[in-house]
Amino acid sequence: MCMKVSTHHSDGSEHSHAHVHEGEHAHEHGHEHGHEHHHHHEHAVGGDLDYGTGPARAHVPGMSQARMVQIEQDILSKNNAYAAANRQWFDERGIFALNLVSSPGSGKTTLLCKTIELLKGSVAINVVEGDQQTANDAERIRATGVPALQINTGKGCHLDGHMVGHAMQRLQPKDESLFLIENVGNLVCPAAFDLGEHHKVAILSVTEGEDKPLKYPDMFAAADVMLLNKCDLLPYLEFDADLAEANARRVNPNLTIFRVSATSGDGMSAWLDWIQSGLEALRGKRSESVDALKRRVAELERQLAVK
Repeated sequence: MCMKVSTHHSDGSEHSHAHVHEGEHAHEHGHEHGHEHHHHHEHAVGGDLDYGTGPARAHVPGMSQARMVQIEQDILSKNNAYAAANRQWFDERGIFALNLVSSPGSGKTTLLCKTIELLKGSVAINVVEGDQQTANDAERIRATGVPALQINTGKGCHLDGHMVGHAMQRLQPKDESLFLIENVGNLVCPAAFDLGEHHKVAILSVTEGEDKPLKYPDMFAAADVMLLNKCDLLPYLEFDADLAEANARRVNPNLTIFRVSATSGDGMSAWLDWIQSGLEALRGKRSESVDALKRRVAELERQLAVK
């Protein structure tokens, strides 16, 4: 049942509504006056959106999860072959390779320059710099006196094994040296791409949030080391370093963490000691491999002599 009610205004206009009763849903408005009526409707959010729950853990409009998984597997399998070749090349020469990853602005390049300045007197160092554009960071590294090669990725958001392989050929690092790769500033894409490094080193600065490892878990899960950088600023910030470390270890309980400051030098000695240990371990492994190869050659020569 519908009943029409008219309301007369003092300005002479008439405002009529059709009111619905007994379960009917028609709702008619008749407006003959000059002013507007605004109706505000509030809708509940009804839960957040999560596009990372499917098999591909990502979303591309118009593409199935199965197709995305297949494409990713194809790309990563090719990259992994390049990375494996890079790692074998490093191992055979006793070269210790590190892949430094972080958000833009974490102080990665400054930390790298400080590391180079403190180590270059004791070990040969080569550096690969990854950025979408410019050679600014490579120029900063070259100013320290060590060779550096810039890789510009264009629209690409990470380095890959093929790019680094070409950089190795150009740089020709010395045996038993240190090879440092500064990846594109990005905590997402570089996590999935092996470059042939021995360790990923994630850098988190105290000017970022303590929950960064929880927001970008893939990167911190893939890393072996986390450098909590810019610790000289802690007295001036509301940043809980213990909480940041705890969050990182929630993602990766085996993570080695160093608190450092490239500006003041605090904590750098522990970081440098870790690098030296890695260099020595790789040199020892290489020496054992060479000795084993010599023994094998000697054994083959004896067998040939008997025949």
